[in-house]
This record gives sequence, structure tokens and C-alpha cells, in this order.
Amino acid sequence: MLGYATRRILQAIPTLLLIVAAAFFLMRAAPGGPFDDERALPPEIEANLQAAYGLDQPVTVQFGRYLGGLVRGDLGPSFRMKDFTVAELIGRGLPVTLGIGSAALLLGLALGIPLGLVAGLRQNGWADHAVMSIALVGIAVPNFVVAPVLALVFGLYLGWLPVAGWEAGSPSHLVLPVITLALPLIAYLARLTRGSLLEVLQSPYIRTARAKGLEPAVILRRHALKPTLLPVVSFLGPAAAALLTGSLVVEQVFGLPGVGRYFVQGAINRDYTLVMGMVIFYASLILLLNLAVDLVYGWLDPRIRHD
Repeated sequence: MLGYATRRILQAIPTLLLIVAAAFFLMRAAPGGPFDDERALPPEIEANLQAAYGLDQPVTVQFGRYLGGLVRGDLGPSFRMKDFTVAELIGRGLPVTLGIGSAALLLGLALGIPLGLVAGLRQNGWADHAVMSIALVGIAVPNFVVAPVLALVFGLYLGWLPVAGWEAGSPSHLVLPVITLALPLIAYLARLTRGSLLEVLQSPYIRTARAKGLEPAVILRRHALKPTLLPVVSFLGPAAAALLTGSLVVEQVFGLPGVGRYFVQGAINRDYTLVMGMVIFYASLILLLNLAVDLVYGWLDPRIRHD
């Protein structure tokens, strides 16, 4: 298992390098720059800024210098947020983003999988129709619509929860963002779990277990649950990363100081190094989560060997 994980990490390095190269050259190819404001700078000052950050050199030279810093663990300074490095900004926003994403993931798992199991075990019943109808709404309505509606209802009309802002140690500021992120995940997990369970229940070994007189709960726990969860686990890798990337919009709507907000601000301000740092962070996260999914897959299905 350790050897397999090591090989996968080594194989991920070229993939990450391609992502870094694509993001770097695409950003440089787009018109504009980090120092293009509404008020034009004098040519001398702009030339000094370009030289100070190495932007006056050829793009290939800039890319080589950036890779050199990346190998040393240096993501560079932010072009627009003075006195801050990209690593410092990620470190400031990461606890908020991870806290929201982790809570949304746990809520999605706690509700989505049980709802899918109930719908699958009660196929074509009222519970099945109710769960699938709710799931359809959760999938169809995007986060940027759900977030303002929740803020309007529970923040302004009812006054139960804060509409925006952040206060460390105050769970009330996390309730609406977590629910906003978790709703689509609950919907997808419920539909995926239901479909997988219905397929597993048609398997020959399940019919054999029923013929032997085993209780439905025993059949589900001992024979059907693990195979049912295989496609769910496959979905969870990119889904967990999507919770963090989905927080880009949620953090903006609710005014949370997470890394998603820095990503948006960096893109608007053409802050090259900040955007590159966010890209590397998200790409690394996706690669690591996919590795974790493969390892869990081997635990759920003994036929899969990681030699």
C-alpha cells in the first residue's frame, strides 16, 4: 500500500507541472496586468514595478524563475496585497475554507447516504419519490441562488442567523455557508446511493442471501452496503474538492475570509502569483483526494489490489 501511494504521488508531479505551466502561460497571454488600474501610472513608475517583480523579462524566463521558487516552497509575494506573501494569504484563509468544506462534507455524508438508502429500500414508494424530488431541486438550483435566499429568509426575515461576516469561534456564522455547500452534495449522494443500491440488490448473491432467510437489515449491512458505497466513494474525491472550489462563490456572498475569496480577488486584480498559488493549492488537493479515494476503494473491494 505504501509503495502504491508513493508511486501515485510521483506520477502526480508531472500532472501538477502541466497544470502550473498551463495556468502560468494562460494568465500571461490574457490582456492587462497586475498594475493596470483605472488611474494610469507614470511610465517610469510602471517600468520600475515591472522590473521589481521581474515582469520585464521574457515569459519563459519568468516561468523558470517561478519554478525555481516553487521547488524551494516559495509561492512568491502578492502583487496587489502589499507586505503579504501568497503562502501567508493561503495560511490565513485556509482554516476558514477547510472548516466550512469539512463541515459541509460531513453533513452531506450524514444525510445524503442514509436518504439514498431509504429511497432504494422503498423503491417507488412515497419516501423514494420525496427523496428524489428534493434531490432534483438540490441539483438544479445553484449555490449563487441558494446562498442569497437562505440569507434573506434566515438572516433578514427571521433574524436567526448572521447574514454575512466572520467571527472566530462563532458557529452561527458558519451555519448558512455550510448548508449552502452541503445541499448539492446531499442531493448527488442520495441519487447515487439509491441507484447503486438498486443495482446491488439485483445481484445473484443478494438473491441467495434472501433465499436463505436472512433479515433485510442483515443483508444490507453484511452484503449490500460495501458494494453500494463503491461508486459513492469514487464520487467523493472530486466532490470534496468541489466543496472547496464551490466556496469561491459562497465566501463572496457571505463575506468570509477564506482562500476562495482571495482567489476571486486575485483574478479580478490580475494578481499573478496569488492566482497561481490558489491553482497549485486546488490542484494538489484534487490529486491527493483522488489518491485517498483509490486507497479506500481497495478497502471496500478486496478484489482490488494495490501492489
